[in-house]
Amino acid sequence: MDAPAPTLDVVTVGSAIVDVLAHVDDALVATHGLAKGTMTLVDLARSAAIYESMPPGVEVSGGSAANTAAGVASLGGAAAFVGKVRDDALGDIFAHDLRSTGVVYTTPRGTSGPPTARSLILVTPDAERTMNTYLGVAGELAAGDVDEALVASARITYVEGYLVGLPSAEGALTAAAGAAHRAGRRVALTLSDPFWVQLQRDAFTELLPSVDVLLGNESEALEMTGETDVEAALMALTKTCPVVALTRGAAGAVASDGKDTVSVPAEPVTSVKDTTGAGDLFAAGFLLGLARERPLADCLRLGALAAAEVISHTGARPQTSLAALAAARGLAL
Repeated sequence: MDAPAPTLDVVTVGSAIVDVLAHVDDALVATHGLAKGTMTLVDLARSAAIYESMPPGVEVSGGSAANTAAGVASLGGAAAFVGKVRDDALGDIFAHDLRSTGVVYTTPRGTSGPPTARSLILVTPDAERTMNTYLGVAGELAAGDVDEALVASARITYVEGYLVGLPSAEGALTAAAGAAHRAGRRVALTLSDPFWVQLQRDAFTELLPSVDVLLGNESEALEMTGETDVEAALMALTKTCPVVALTRGAAGAVASDGKDTVSVPAEPVTSVKDTTGAGDLFAAGFLLGLARERPLADCLRLGALAAAEVISHTGARPQTSLAALAAARGLAL
């Protein structure tokens, strides 16, 4: 029996996190022994210590996959998010902020245990971001929290790489991917972070054969494959994943479906304020393009456009209608 026609473009699965962003100098990053430009998981005590040393910041709802869902909605797509918060103040903030973007969010809240997740993001003068994430209840997302009917209703199910290798999230990841494939939909994955790829390489390697669309940046792809240049890494990854798209910072982005390889330049940005969310928003544009069956070049351009908007201001979600920007570039969906 054929699955019903999809009603969503993209459903994303990941950690529901409230971000606290502050502009700091390199010395503060070094003082805490952090690797600049990476994500580190911290416990509640470590999170509190870093927070105490931060200057006043901006509190915004985030989480990689949730940011991508918000980007899809801003582009005019139909999106949903699966991720867990507690019944606490930060959980209220997260749910309100995400739903206000037009994203469907129905995951039941936790009523006991750890609080809602938060990520302390240190933005240095070069606009690089160093993330210190306390997962809290977000790390307890389980198979039972995944609405399989919701997943089956989306053309593409997108999973953030930060879930890969987390024993607590394995059931949720398996449930989401299984529901998507049983409905004949595609599963997409992002590599998320080069340090995380290094830590969880075996888990990523085991998962990749079930991935239809793989996204990442140049550093993550090189780390994953062991290659020394992005072209070789792209070729290696397309042997396993049917579609691969890689961002290259100021050099733009490149994608391949195993037959054709297409690249686009980066969208011009007057001033780079904060790179937080660049990969998340690139994923939004690229995946919505795929969901709407646009050519690879258009998918890349949509991704580059969304990424350029988000790095032009502080915070990981769009502040300008991406649909309007896309229409102005001849990319209306």
